[in-house]
Amino acid sequence: MTCVYALAHCPEAAGEARKITKRVLTQWSVADEAADSVLLTVSELVTNAVEHAQPPLNLGLRRDPGTRCVHIELSDGGPAATDGDWAASCTRGEHGRGLAIIDRLTAAHGDRQEPGHVIHWADVDAHA
Repeated sequence: MTCVYALAHCPEAAGEARKITKRVLTQWSVADEAADSVLLTVSELVTNAVEHAQPPLNLGLRRDPGTRCVHIELSDGGPAATDGDWAASCTRGEHGRGLAIIDRLTAAHGDRQEPGHVIHWADVDAHA
């Protein structure tokens, strides 16, 4: 079963997404170390969407009962015409590390285009 949550397209969305995800991971009894990786991955995906994509934002979470992997999906409205305020005000060295962080934390990640939106997904090994 996938849990899906609508998020406001604003800087506070990353914090809200972490709260939602923490609640879900607690219900699933995900170990703390794995939960930390999931939470940081969610935060990076949401922050990237707020800074570089159009609304709406939807967070999907699913735990595979066989592999116990946590599957994260963040759907957005596709690329924005301009970057968000934070990204637009930064120098090159101040941003751009999100995908490298996601590479280190996840078993796999990627993107897929669907009509009217883009889905960014990641799988985190969450053995309890």
